[in-house]
Amino acid sequence: MKNRKIVVASSGASGVNLGIKILKLLPQDIEKHFIMTQHAEVVLDKELHITLHENENIASSIASGSFGVDAMIIAPCSMNTLAKIACGIADNLVTRCASVIIKERKQLILAPREMPFSAIALENMHKLSMLGVIIAPPVMAYYSNQQTLDDMENFIIGKWFDLLKIENKLYQRWE
Repeated sequence: MKNRKIVVASSGASGVNLGIKILKLLPQDIEKHFIMTQHAEVVLDKELHITLHENENIASSIASGSFGVDAMIIAPCSMNTLAKIACGIADNLVTRCASVIIKERKQLILAPREMPFSAIALENMHKLSMLGVIIAPPVMAYYSNQQTLDDMENFIIGKWFDLLKIENKLYQRWE
């Protein structure tokens, strides 16, 4: 069986650490690809085995359905990126890759980070949800006894991994 290929993208400035943490926590047997909407200022540790793609390069391998990406998560997902995806605008690698994921009927998870949600944002989320896109904002729960910010992030990422069917023990499950 081939290794799964997962694209992690981060749009918007607030919460980019969640995208990077997802990459660090993904199992080693998953082929990881990373996109940032702004020029990457963070040097990614070579030990993470991450392929960094320039957001301006819409000819990148992951922008093609034939490359075989299995899933994509955009965390955080700005309302700008969400709106572009909802309207079919593929003007950068993040939105192009999301468009291909939808076209190929693969799993796309969007983690919108702003609140409260405007009626326009909710309409865009509804439209995408009707296309099979999973809308999963970074929302914590209280049953898992988070004590630190790291615990809260692990809970949220653990829930995203659950959606991706990636086994994890990142949070205390409901008993």
